[in-house]
Amino acid sequence: METFEDIRKPTKEEQEAAMKSYDALATALDELTSANPEIEIEETKVRITIPLNALKLLAKILKATGQGKPISIVPIATEMTTQAAAELLGCSRPHLVKLLEQGEIRFTKVGKHRRVMYEDMVEYKKKMKANQDRLIGEIMKSDEELGLYDS
Repeated sequence: METFEDIRKPTKEEQEAAMKSYDALATALDELTSANPEIEIEETKVRITIPLNALKLLAKILKATGQGKPISIVPIATEMTTQAAAELLGCSRPHLVKLLEQGEIRFTKVGKHRRVMYEDMVEYKKKMKANQDRLIGEIMKSDEELGLYDS
């Protein structure tokens, strides 16, 4: 596995190749209709199926490489600390812990540390947003019924 010390700036040759490849890939992406297009490695004649999102990510990598920027890919952790989860929600860690202990969000314990799944955090955030939208709608409807809005 690569470490941050292994990351280096692309060479001029890599930048030039990346710029040419990016232009070709960007054009091809505009014409693709399949969610899992098939590509061929010309040198080996091997044909492989790649998810469209992976090709879009490759295009971003090629663009950055062509600009001379070093690249590192870090997978998004599916398990989060309570601090990271609180930052995602935009609340304090103690408030998040309270939500966890009340059963609002699922969690597991690793020793004495709580861990939450990223997917559960996103689901909770969506649920809270939907509830906020519903409440705002109710307030607006109530205000209209009371004649607080001009027509």
